[in-house]
Amino acid sequence: MVLLPHVPASVVVARWQLSSYLREAGIVTPAIGDAALVVSELLSNAILHARPLPGARVRVAWALAEGCVEVAVSDGGSATRPRPAQPSLSSIGGRGLAIVEHLSRRWGVRTTAMGTTVWAVLPAPGTGHGGPAHPGGRSNGHAAVIRP
Repeated sequence: MVLLPHVPASVVVARWQLSSYLREAGIVTPAIGDAALVVSELLSNAILHARPLPGARVRVAWALAEGCVEVAVSDGGSATRPRPAQPSLSSIGGRGLAIVEHLSRRWGVRTTAMGTTVWAVLPAPGTGHGGPAHPGGRSNGHAAVIRP
């Protein structure tokens, strides 16, 4: 688990940390890019549309399990539940969760009294040259992702 400030600059930090972890674990480059993009989208949405967790933070977590990487972003919640939008062709934004949906095997939203967690599970094939996390077995990168 990584706690980051509830500011746009945290997106770069989260992408870098996740990418570094997956590279060291021996995950193939395209899968690393997909996971980094999904974390970027989830974290950007949390920063733009939700309240921070206590201490003006957001929580980012990831874990490798059975050929997949699970990612999650937790925030202090918002007035609306995250869902894919239907932007017009000329809209500047609104495509983030559609991208998450396309790249992920599955994704979802969990709401508690503490806030909201949006999670996604993506394929994470290994090169066979990584650390103990891959291939085979379970390795907690920064935290186990909690899904409903």
